Amino acid sequence: MSTVLVVEDEPDIALALRLNLEAEGHEVLVAEDGKTGLRRLHDAKPALVLLDIGLPVMDGWMVLERIRDVSDVPVLLLTAHGMEADKVRGLRGGADDYLTKPFSAKELLARIDAILRRAESAGGGDKGDVYDDGVVRLDHRARRVFVNGAEVEVNATEYKLLAVFVQHRGAVLSPVQLMDKVWNDPTGIGAEKVKFAVMRLRRKLGWSADDSPIRAARGMGYRYDSR
Repeated sequence: MSTVLVVEDEPDIALALRLNLEAEGHEVLVAEDGKTGLRRLHDAKPALVLLDIGLPVMDGWMVLERIRDVSDVPVLLLTAHGMEADKVRGLRGGADDYLTKPFSAKELLARIDAILRRAESAGGGDKGDVYDDGVVRLDHRARRVFVNGAEVEVNATEYKLLAVFVQHRGAVLSPVQLMDKVWNDPTGIGAEKVKFAVMRLRRKLGWSADDSPIRAARGMGYRYDSR
């Protein structure tokens, strides 16, 4: 099964989560605060993170932001608040799903299974370990990007966005489709972030809107045109 990182400061809840997950065959790591969670994320590279929002010192929102800067690991938020604004904030921030305490073990495990299935089916970009069209080269195993032979440093979300574009090269992808494939946002909330993400990706790869292979299809979305 998969390795799951639980970032939860309440010992009783953390223990219950660990026991339920281990009963399903998962390996479980527990961190009692955000900084420890980020260190264990870096060291263990889990398949999924269960992240409590109400953490001391570094709250869950900040931890989620840091996670999304370095990784596209699926994140399931846990919170004591059921407010719609919190759910929207979590999805916009890159969370994959959201559970309000108290929740049943059955619902938690069902959601975890669904997230892990989506992550497994999404895979990594183009078929094979390397994509190369003469301009862009992606090493999917090492998660490295090269443009005209020079390596470019990108974060996890930027890598995933570029990988989705080259996987579907020639096809127009709408903002809602990109939100679903890159940010795993089933609601399509915050499609405006796609526009700015594409702008940042182009700029980081050294392209302007005119010479970029990531082309805008007016009123429809974006497509990647390999040269």
